[in-house]
Amino acid sequence: MVTVFASAATSLAMGLITYLLVTRPRRRSRRRGVATVHGLDVTTVQFWGAVTAAGMITFLVVYAFTGLIAVSVVPAVVVATLPKAYFARKRGHRLMGVQESWPDGLRDLVASVRSGASLPTALDNLALLGPEPLRDAFAGFDVYSRSLGVAPALEMVKEDLGDPTSDRIIEVLILAYERGGSVVPEILEDLAEATTRDLWTMEQVRTDALEQKINSRVVFVLPWVVLVAMTARSGAFREFYSSALGLVVVGIGGVMSLVGVLIASRLGTQPSEPRVFGGGRP
Repeated sequence: MVTVFASAATSLAMGLITYLLVTRPRRRSRRRGVATVHGLDVTTVQFWGAVTAAGMITFLVVYAFTGLIAVSVVPAVVVATLPKAYFARKRGHRLMGVQESWPDGLRDLVASVRSGASLPTALDNLALLGPEPLRDAFAGFDVYSRSLGVAPALEMVKEDLGDPTSDRIIEVLILAYERGGSVVPEILEDLAEATTRDLWTMEQVRTDALEQKINSRVVFVLPWVVLVAMTARSGAFREFYSSALGLVVVGIGGVMSLVGVLIASRLGTQPSEPRVFGGGRP
């Protein structure tokens, strides 16, 4: 039993190393004591707890089926990295929802301005009547704008959202507020059309990359599923993979698989658009 838990700890350590190799830096939330992992309010303890639980449980489950420590290590390593992928995907869905809401939100601003409302009033209405993701983003805008001013309040919204599409849009909104005049509706209409075209292009890129991502995951997972199935019952396969030569084969296969996953992850990752307008205005 000691050997089992020692091996489980080893598999977890390998999973953490793999995570550190593929992870990206975290940004800190404005709220003290909360580390924003992949842009989500998740404490560091919660995140590493999820990683630990995923790796340990997977190791013990696979070991219960196969009785082989070596065969159980690689699935545990892979599953230990899944919390990172989960939180990254959740953040991606949140940002995608905000991005896809901007064209409708901008058209709401145009309608409000054309009906005689000022741009700050139209932004206040966006927090009440706009698309749901933008309501959340602009929830505190009215309070911030009254205490700090419209431009600083928009800067705070921009930093909370933290994506390049919102950066561009909010910079134009700041310029439209500072310049004012009758051209504001035309500026907002042009911005809505340009944002819609950008979103169509982003969606096409994501769709084209989806099939390659699925294929790379299947190519990695399938051999280990077959290996677990073959060693689930006593017989020649289990005896071989219990031997020293079998351990060597599993070790080499595990290293090659993990290296392949790292390479596929790097090649399949879409380059992130830099936040040219991020970090506040000079």
